[in-house]
Amino acid sequence: MTSPVQGPWIDLGYQSFAREGPAGLKVEQLARAVGKNKSSFYHHFADLDTFTEVLLDHHLNQARVMAHKEVACQSRDELIEIILDHKVDLLFNRQLRIHRQHPGFAACFERTNQITGPAFLGIWAKIIGLSSQTHLAELVLQLSMENFFLQITEATLNESWLQDYFQRLKATVSALTHRDH
Repeated sequence: MTSPVQGPWIDLGYQSFAREGPAGLKVEQLARAVGKNKSSFYHHFADLDTFTEVLLDHHLNQARVMAHKEVACQSRDELIEIILDHKVDLLFNRQLRIHRQHPGFAACFERTNQITGPAFLGIWAKIIGLSSQTHLAELVLQLSMENFFLQITEATLNESWLQDYFQRLKATVSALTHRDH
């Protein structure tokens, strides 16, 4: 459980990791941004590895929140709203993917996808026109997630880009599933 005193550290660290990956986790910069000294950081987190573990746990909790929303999602516009509400979480996940050579990051990335993937699949299949072919929708999801995380940045992850991204995927799936054999 996060204490109220730890909250600002976690919020800032989470955002820094989402923007810059592990390189963004510099105690001195975080302390300056929180308005505390470095000893305050070490009082709450012992070391940077402990802090990173707290951030990974926080990310898994955020994934659960996002998954809960995705299960109830009924439309592409609603999904886009959820994605934009969780922009920092997705950018954090992108950094985990980029830095997956670190075993802890790889494990958290996998776990996050295990939490959100099944929740996302229903609306995903509907959006790309594969509601009656969930196995195919799942395969397309696996392929497109890698592509998604390669493309997103703080600047590109917006409503217009997401609308276009989903439309392109739907068109691709339609072209592949309606080809003459």
